[in-house]
Amino acid sequence: MNELMEILKSLHPDVDFENEQHLIDDKILDSMDIVRLVTELTDKFDIKIKAKDIIPDNFNSAAAISALIDRINEE
Repeated sequence: MNELMEILKSLHPDVDFENEQHLIDDKILDSMDIVRLVTELTDKFDIKIKAKDIIPDNFNSAAAISALIDRINEE
């Protein structure tokens, strides 16, 4: 989770990613942020995030993103 938090903080250092639950819904992360995030997650965690996984529910919080990473690793 620390590596994920570093990636998120690099996008928006002023956001409290540990507690924020509406990153997409509140427009904290925009489409360009998601593109960067998916790219960095793919590189850092050696995973492939499919287009079907790029939905708001998977990116609304750090916990949701972490769960997505875990699910992909289990596949």
